[in-house]
Amino acid sequence: MNLSKLKSKIKDIFPGVLMCIAIAYTGKFIGMYMPAIGGASLAIFLGMIVGNTFGNKKMYAKGSKFSESDLLAYSIVLLGGTLNFNTILKLGISGVGFIVIQMAITIIAAILIGKKLGFSENFRLLMASGNAVCGSSAIASTAPVIGADDKDKGIAITIVNVVGTILMLLLPAIANLAFSLDTLKTSAMIGGVLQSVGQVIASGSLVNEDVKDLATIFKIVRIIFLIVVVLIFANMKKKSQGETQGSAKAKIPWYVMGFFIACTLFSVGVIPQTLSKLFKIVSSNFEIIALAGIGMRVKFKDLVTQGPKASMYGILIAIVQIISALLLINLII
Repeated sequence: MNLSKLKSKIKDIFPGVLMCIAIAYTGKFIGMYMPAIGGASLAIFLGMIVGNTFGNKKMYAKGSKFSESDLLAYSIVLLGGTLNFNTILKLGISGVGFIVIQMAITIIAAILIGKKLGFSENFRLLMASGNAVCGSSAIASTAPVIGADDKDKGIAITIVNVVGTILMLLLPAIANLAFSLDTLKTSAMIGGVLQSVGQVIASGSLVNEDVKDLATIFKIVRIIFLIVVVLIFANMKKKSQGETQGSAKAKIPWYVMGFFIACTLFSVGVIPQTLSKLFKIVSSNFEIIALAGIGMRVKFKDLVTQGPKASMYGILIAIVQIISALLLINLII
């Protein structure tokens, strides 16, 4: 990227990023006096309020998107530099087994419920990948290999994000009732159900730092299976059409690779404790700004706009996810 393009990008994102920073640190400041809610939660709530009122302007769109996606990605990579492999090993065979079974149940439920409600095969597969793997990223990866149009992709992303936002706020309460906020089980619930990394981090932040970090690891393990899911769906689509399409392509998000590289470097001692502490501070600040961006981009009207049928589809998938997660966590973890 040359200097003129860099200046243009900075100019485009500056208003939105500045707004997200203002929201984030307002939430952080108020959170000092409301520790039961916390700065992270307040950043999300304030972001929602701003994004649906005076902050609902085009000038803030690129910056809030940058905060929501890029800053969150950088936060995840830096988080890897604060975690030892021993933390990842906490998942064990049972943790990975839970993730695989939970994803399979989600995919089957999304396909069957969608078929019952009369949705197209493409829309069913988009909803299945979005809910089972990683929300918008999974939908964006699945759409081209199955030939889905922009309308189906847009509706699927909207429903998955809106329902995910609702679950983001509900899951800590459900985990409190079911597991008394046990760190491992609560992390499995949040990391195994929520659609996007941002939602996982936000929901985990509503509980505590340990749950946030471990839930993120559960989520990242789910993301690793993105390639597998996309390839399976591409082959399903080929068989249903009885024709040969282009080869399926899927990429693991770069920040997942960055997370594991940073984690490896910290685990073998290349990243010293002093630098790791700095990573933690920067990661936390990027994260709360990203949470403000996530809040800003949640539009209350989206669920109503897409209609009750599509909304009901998303809610029914969420109910199946919650029930299956509760059962599997009690049986496996």
